[in-house]
Amino acid sequence: MVTGAGRGIGAAYAALLPARGASVIVNDIGTSRIGQGTDSSPAGEQAWLIQQAGGTAEPDRSDISTPDGALSLVDHAVGSFGHLDIVVNNAGIYWTDSFPETDLADLQRQLAVHVGGSFNVARAAWPHLRTSGSGRMVMTTSTGALGSAELVSYGSAKAAVLGLGRALAMAGQPHGIKVNVIAPMAMTRMMNARTSDTVIPDDPQRDPSLVAPLVALLCHEDCPVSGEAYMSGMRRTSRLFLAETEGYTHPSLDLTPEDLLAHWKEINDVSSQHLTPDTYTWSADNQKRLEGGFAG
Repeated sequence: MVTGAGRGIGAAYAALLPARGASVIVNDIGTSRIGQGTDSSPAGEQAWLIQQAGGTAEPDRSDISTPDGALSLVDHAVGSFGHLDIVVNNAGIYWTDSFPETDLADLQRQLAVHVGGSFNVARAAWPHLRTSGSGRMVMTTSTGALGSAELVSYGSAKAAVLGLGRALAMAGQPHGIKVNVIAPMAMTRMMNARTSDTVIPDDPQRDPSLVAPLVALLCHEDCPVSGEAYMSGMRRTSRLFLAETEGYTHPSLDLTPEDLLAHWKEINDVSSQHLTPDTYTWSADNQKRLEGGFAG
């Protein structure tokens, strides 16, 4: 099942997965890009297009920002197809902001959809993904999570999704569930930061279909990774990762701010770095190193 799949990037995912043999629930409440109103047609239209192309798809209009809505979505998937193997948490809202003019209500709206919605769907789907034995989940972050003066609330929510995805990857490891995160780069209705919902004219290199192949790979039973994050779009795919430098270890307990300043170059030297942690290669040895004080 793919959330936010009636239009844009989600529709591209929902179109490719059935072409590769999946049966898909197209979830979309048809909200505006800033989360206002509902429209029943996007989910239905996209499901119909998939069916016309020979694929298997059903529309769903559950509101995944609530636990009951997420459970309804999962029940629909399992009721229609008998089991659930793949979840793509794509649904989101988007607007630019400025700080400090943006307020707590703005942040809470972003968190409710991006983080709360992803959490609700993951939680509702988890028992079925565990039963699958090869459950796959793809979360959606953004380069906005890396910092942008115009995306304070949106970027904060997307950074939380990155943390949620990595935590779920750890939780899913004993059950064969693989969870990965993508930061898509494409031009859609959602990326139009102006007041109109009209899609900005774009070039073919920014088409959402160029993001879909990575999602299909991460959804496959032979997906080679878990707990990873990738940027994808415009024909380019790259790994996004967190790392720490080798840093500086003070020889005694009398550490002072002056000591840190004196070793500032060592603290910030990126020539030697360690993933923090590398969830794909996480093992008992890594856990011992963590307990010993080094999360490398």
